[in-house]
Amino acid sequence: MWKPEHRLAANRGGLRYPSDLNDAEWMLIAALIPPARRGGRRRSVNVREVLNAIFYVLSTGCQWQALPKDLAPKSTAHFYFMLWDWDGTLERIHDALYVAMREAAGREASPTVAIIDSQSAKASQKGARRLTRKASMRARRSRAASVISLSTRSVSCSV
Repeated sequence: MWKPEHRLAANRGGLRYPSDLNDAEWMLIAALIPPARRGGRRRSVNVREVLNAIFYVLSTGCQWQALPKDLAPKSTAHFYFMLWDWDGTLERIHDALYVAMREAAGREASPTVAIIDSQSAKASQKGARRLTRKASMRARRSRAASVISLSTRSVSCSV
């Protein structure tokens, strides 16, 4: 049930987009962003804006080309998304935000109970694959159709 304290915690009204990082979230994950590579030019991109662009795409489901102009360029955001997905940075960010949100809600960092619906339980039972295969098989033809095809085969084979 939504209570006033829940609405206050979920309020993202002061942000440009609801998917943008607020200052508390940014302070939590800024240390998890890998530093720029040594050598070469200095990093000129604002990493917080890159994260805002990534979170915008993930929350809205839009294409990279549809990113608003006031976020990081689509090529930059996509490059960092692929890089951070490959090196595990996005997973570390997710874990840090997940733990912080659970602790802020007064819960333990990791859940102690899991709920499995009846469909998942049925699919994991022994023999479920066989039942699924039968259900997805093509319907059989009628006996009359099979008799006609058998008689035409036997006639053509004997000639």
